[in-house]
Amino acid sequence: MRGAYYVAARDFHSTRRMYAIKPVLLADIGEGIVECEIIQWFVEPEARVEEFSPLCEVQSDKASVEITSRFAGVVKKLYYDAGEMAKVGKPFVDIDIVGDAKKEDLDALTVPEPSKDGVSEPLNRESLNQPSERQKSERSPIVTSRSEETASQSRPQEKSRYASLATPAVRHLCKELNVEITDVNGTGKAGRVLKEDIYKFVETRDSSKQVVQPTNTTLEMPSTTPMATEKQTETAVPLTNTQLQMFKTMTRSLSIPHFLYADEVDFSQLYELRWRLNKALSQSAKEGEVSKLSYLPFIIKAVSLALYKYPMLNARVDVDTETSRPTLVHRSQHNIGIAMDTPIGLLVPVIKNVGAKNLLSIASELADLQSRAAAGKLSVQDLSGGTITVSNIGNIGGTYLSPVIVEKEVAILGIGRMRTVPAFDEDDKVVKKQVCNFSWSADHRAIDGATMARAAEIVRQIVEEPDSMILQLR
Repeated sequence: MRGAYYVAARDFHSTRRMYAIKPVLLADIGEGIVECEIIQWFVEPEARVEEFSPLCEVQSDKASVEITSRFAGVVKKLYYDAGEMAKVGKPFVDIDIVGDAKKEDLDALTVPEPSKDGVSEPLNRESLNQPSERQKSERSPIVTSRSEETASQSRPQEKSRYASLATPAVRHLCKELNVEITDVNGTGKAGRVLKEDIYKFVETRDSSKQVVQPTNTTLEMPSTTPMATEKQTETAVPLTNTQLQMFKTMTRSLSIPHFLYADEVDFSQLYELRWRLNKALSQSAKEGEVSKLSYLPFIIKAVSLALYKYPMLNARVDVDTETSRPTLVHRSQHNIGIAMDTPIGLLVPVIKNVGAKNLLSIASELADLQSRAAAGKLSVQDLSGGTITVSNIGNIGGTYLSPVIVEKEVAILGIGRMRTVPAFDEDDKVVKKQVCNFSWSADHRAIDGATMARAAEIVRQIVEEPDSMILQLR
């Protein structure tokens, strides 16, 4: 009788809990983002999760974000495999909410068949490519993770398993060095492939090539003539997620009517001022503080000072969906985006509220953003909220450029390479000058050429006479 009552209670409990399965929607994680790539899963079906437990890592708008669970429960379904694009606002995982469930019932749902060790392995070891493989891994996750690792090379359908355990920066490094990530043994957590693993693999591969191929390189060098007679071949290479985001963003940006305004700026006085300040900073800066200033903080501050006189350059164009009437939305803070070249592509992190910061604060935040961008650790918050952009292509090369306006902004400044040129002074004597070209692009729907020229003139005057910046600092 007692056993019958127990079975009935169990059946009643499980029937009630069938209605507790909740599809979790992928929340909006950035401005205008409609989809993101699933980089890796931290859970699998029938895994137990607690509140704020990590579910997966996604990459969107060039930033990696970790998605956590909002409640405790049992994972019932994963809607996407690693590498697929998930839609914002759509379900991406089903979780059976625990609520007031008994512990023994929860254990019956979450604990797989006991293994020899009695402990569970990391939940993202097995492949998420095929539903049938998920069902197999639910029964014996530990044995599968070991046996499948040995047989991975003979089963092509599991080739993407280790790729799902790598960060975007690591995967980009693999493409740069022409490395198949499934050939690399990961030493990170849960078999994750690290940058060090890639470098070791390349070092081993290249050292073996050097022994076998020294004569081949000399024979293949003068092979221009035979190659000219061969048939042209084309290879389709899909865009990376970063390139795909840039494709979409620039497609929207180029629907904005652009016009270009360029000017030549004399850096001679700023060159001397920067030299004096850096000399003082090298003697007084403490550990962890900025000890050297580049030209960029001065330019960023000069742009901010110009925006106080021409706030419309800090605005965005908005169109009412009901009336189709355009408006210019002014913004109080100067959030200046800085275009950066990183291992995964072009990123534009934002220095917030530049108007309230001094040169040292700007330089410190700029250095922090640059280091985190190089390491692939920028967040969505770092990349959002910009009101105007500065692109310093001159540190790579190039004198002139025609920058493309970022969506939801009306202006962008492109900085060319600084160069030393001969010039005449007031006494008609030839002197050295440090000259740089500033190239502005503006949204011609809202900004006219005269307004852009006047604002650019203010920036030029401040850079050419940086001592005047002291009078305007807030």
